[in-house]
Amino acid sequence: MKNIISQTMKFNRILTLIMVTVATSAMVSCVQDDDFTVPTSLGDENNQGLAALLSSSATPMTIAELKDQFVFRQATEIVSDVYVKGYVSSSDATGNFYKEFFIQDHPTNPTSALKVVLNLTDSYNQFNFGREVYINLKGLYLGETRSGDDVIGIGGKPSDDGEEIEEITANQIPKHVFRSEVTETISPKVLTFSQINDSHVGMFVMVENVQFPNSLEGESYVDESDDFDTSRMMESCEGFSYVNFPLETSSFASFKNVILTTDAGGTIAGVISKTFNGSNIVMVLNSLDDVNLTDSKCEPLNINDFTVIYEEDFDAAVDNTNLDLPGWTNFAEVGGELWTEQVFSGNGYAEFSGYFTGDDVNIGWLISPGIDMDAQSNEFLNFQTAQHHLDSPDNTLEVFVSTDFNGTDVLAATWQPIEANLAKQSDSWYSFQDSGLIDISSYTGTLYVAFKVVGSGTDTQLDGAYHVEDFRVLGTN
Repeated sequence: MKNIISQTMKFNRILTLIMVTVATSAMVSCVQDDDFTVPTSLGDENNQGLAALLSSSATPMTIAELKDQFVFRQATEIVSDVYVKGYVSSSDATGNFYKEFFIQDHPTNPTSALKVVLNLTDSYNQFNFGREVYINLKGLYLGETRSGDDVIGIGGKPSDDGEEIEEITANQIPKHVFRSEVTETISPKVLTFSQINDSHVGMFVMVENVQFPNSLEGESYVDESDDFDTSRMMESCEGFSYVNFPLETSSFASFKNVILTTDAGGTIAGVISKTFNGSNIVMVLNSLDDVNLTDSKCEPLNINDFTVIYEEDFDAAVDNTNLDLPGWTNFAEVGGELWTEQVFSGNGYAEFSGYFTGDDVNIGWLISPGIDMDAQSNEFLNFQTAQHHLDSPDNTLEVFVSTDFNGTDVLAATWQPIEANLAKQSDSWYSFQDSGLIDISSYTGTLYVAFKVVGSGTDTQLDGAYHVEDFRVLGTN
């Protein structure tokens, strides 16, 4: 009996030692999970998977090319041997993102971005900010996690109704999502609030001259009465007024209780995203390190300090005729349709539409008279645009400037795109949108501004119309 008891006590001591060791290991693991240090080892499975992908017959495609395959309200299976590469633009290190990250197509000057939804928390440990990531797309699904929110992403399977994508599973991740040894420095794309639109969703951007309004003094990033997210309005000085833009913060963010800085201004950088239902564009922080409010608060320009250099309100338009105003160039690059003069309720405006032209493709240019940029300083461009019957983002309006246009040969000139707030599909028909004040003061010589529309007279998805109104250039002497 003594031997049995002795052996039992010995066994109990060993069992206790094992339990203490396991508990200690678990505690160490927990500490490591909260450590923001990114492991340098990629792991054999990742290395082998990425090497196999890059040495296979799979074809690379850009993020923009992939997003072009998106079908509204449908989770689309990718059946081809293709892959996409991007750089991680978001981070869940502070808990402000959950089971998702965004990738953009370039670390310094992105043109397109994509959401990746996956069953993985603390994804920053593998897919850290700036990490070059490859996604083997065959067998995954392209779509939205919330149907109709217009945030296009990659998921592991369709929802039961086939309208949405669901997470890439833990078993799918090592077979489809690979990180390389490269971590790039992500330089934020510098924009104004007025310039931010749906095309920037998923990109890491920075806005200057930003501040929180005085009305938020004493408030924290998250309202304690909100269970999920809180939207706090930021403001920036753009031209002659303040422009507001929402900053959305998760109630699970580690900085949720930090008090907002309302007595200073500066820069804020974050990822452009959408609200839960997709109704509004918002900015989401990766970290408070990206909030730099250490300067004096900005004040809008005083319009009384400026003069109108040139303006055209189109109110002299002759209804439903080809636009023929002094100094303006009206040019059809493809198809026979020109910009027209239109009048509604006494208000004149310029319009371009491919509707009923019979042309497979219509491309029309409307170019302003030349503006002498050396006769004054601090020049700003401003105009209004509207739309009706837009059904596709491929029915586009773009704005360009040129300093070498000779007044006649449109296609021989060098045209540089400029960022502006333009009418879009989600806007109400015939509702004019302000472009915002566009700083053009860096240009010298004679500057021309061009509006270019691409549409179709045979494709009903591309026969919508765009309007331009109240064009003006301001400056100071």
